[in-house]
Amino acid sequence: MLSAMFLAVAGMGLTFFPQELNAYIAIGVNKYFTLIIQIMGALYFGFAMINWMAKGSIIGGIYNRPLVIGNFAHFFIGGIALVKVVLADDHMPAAIWILAGIYSVFAILFGILFNRHPNAQA
Repeated sequence: MLSAMFLAVAGMGLTFFPQELNAYIAIGVNKYFTLIIQIMGALYFGFAMINWMAKGSIIGGIYNRPLVIGNFAHFFIGGIALVKVVLADDHMPAAIWILAGIYSVFAILFGILFNRHPNAQA
């Protein structure tokens, strides 16, 4: 549920506030980048809906494996990219550091979920 909420907020923010994001990262008005941001927001929101719809089902091991591996791939690859950026440049904005942390935590949790049977004891 947490990943669904995180992705939904990110998706709505990217979809409805692309110009503000352009201004925040000092790109200026760029209609192509704005379009890419909005499409990325739709992707995040769609992924959030998939996660939200699966919230009541069994997840782990062989159950809902495509959902778990999709989330793991997204958060792991995104986490690696974000951590690489913040380690290379310690002057990155706090928002990027926070995103790197969130992505890393979700990557670890989905990795654990992928390798754990849903009825296994903690």
